[in-house]
Amino acid sequence: MSTPSTVDRAFETALYDTAADALDTAASLLAADPAADAELARRGEEFVATAWRRGWQPADLVRIVRRELDDVHVRLVAALIRAQAPHDRARGPRWAAQLDDLPDAEATAPPRTDRFSHATAVLELYRLLLRLPGLEPLEAGAAGEAPRRGRENRPESRALARIRALLAKAEATGYPEEAEALSAKAQELMARHSVDEALLAAQAQGSATSPDTPGACRIGVEPPYEQAKAVLLDAVADANHCRAVWNEPFGFSTVVGFEADLEAVELLYTSLLVQAEAAMTKAEAGQRAGGRKRTKTFRQSFLAAYAHRAGTRLRAAAEAATEAAATGAADANLLPVLASREVAVTDRVERMFPQTTTARLRGAADAAGWTEGTRAADAARVGHHRPLKRG
Repeated sequence: MSTPSTVDRAFETALYDTAADALDTAASLLAADPAADAELARRGEEFVATAWRRGWQPADLVRIVRRELDDVHVRLVAALIRAQAPHDRARGPRWAAQLDDLPDAEATAPPRTDRFSHATAVLELYRLLLRLPGLEPLEAGAAGEAPRRGRENRPESRALARIRALLAKAEATGYPEEAEALSAKAQELMARHSVDEALLAAQAQGSATSPDTPGACRIGVEPPYEQAKAVLLDAVADANHCRAVWNEPFGFSTVVGFEADLEAVELLYTSLLVQAEAAMTKAEAGQRAGGRKRTKTFRQSFLAAYAHRAGTRLRAAAEAATEAAATGAADANLLPVLASREVAVTDRVERMFPQTTTARLRGAADAAGWTEGTRAADAARVGHHRPLKRG
């Protein structure tokens, strides 16, 4: 019996047959034929390449496998992604960063137990990969769009490096006042960086219309309390001239915006989530010391209040920063530039997601959790210490 025939028979049995013993039968076939291993791995790489054509990205695959299966399957899919990568085309810095975030080759390799158990895990993974639906394409030039210019191969700006450093310090410090000052400075740099990028893009073409086009990225929104986290991400996106669309079944939000703003959203959301969870743990400890035991309800309400309050303050800070930049800008085209970019983002969202629905926030019924979450959002000081001055 040839090796491809063994793999074909196993796939026909395990991937397309719903019988209760189908998986065991197929795993037995593969376990009995060691020569089939290479072909089985090659087919796995084909499944990964097919997922890319359907709009999935490396972080998406790892996320869905982690949600639906077990650690052994995560290791298997990470190994497949790495094996397929040398045969893939160049896909830009975001894609490369997702590949870099995979475990190294030795850590990725799944521990080999008996051949039957290994074959079973592989077939379970392939079942999942086979049934993945198509996702909205994110890459430049997808769906007939004009490619985005300039950003993809540019190194990280000095401003973004400073923002990363400030937020890292804000998360690490044990002094609230220092964290407030660091977060405020980071937000100020984000606003300036966004305006600078918008003006540079417009000046490159010599008009108020930017030659760049909006991009998109997916940001994981992981359980528990994912709805409150999605609300927080939406607030951060809105304040930074982006739009977020939550995909609850697959555990991510798609954020649409211009590249500098997408980078700001990723950085600020991640930092605020770290700060929120640290503050929630501290507040929960205080509640437990007082005899309260409604931990789940408290946490849900805490994060919901944090997201609501942080969103209000983020929007206020963004409006103040934009007004100050417009007042002091030497380029009179700033407001038309920002307006044209907002229209472009809205148009991209509507083309990617022609049908969206709204959802009500559930489970935010704990008054103490809401109060503590609001207080923590105020303490985060994501905006400026004082209003920006005119002139």
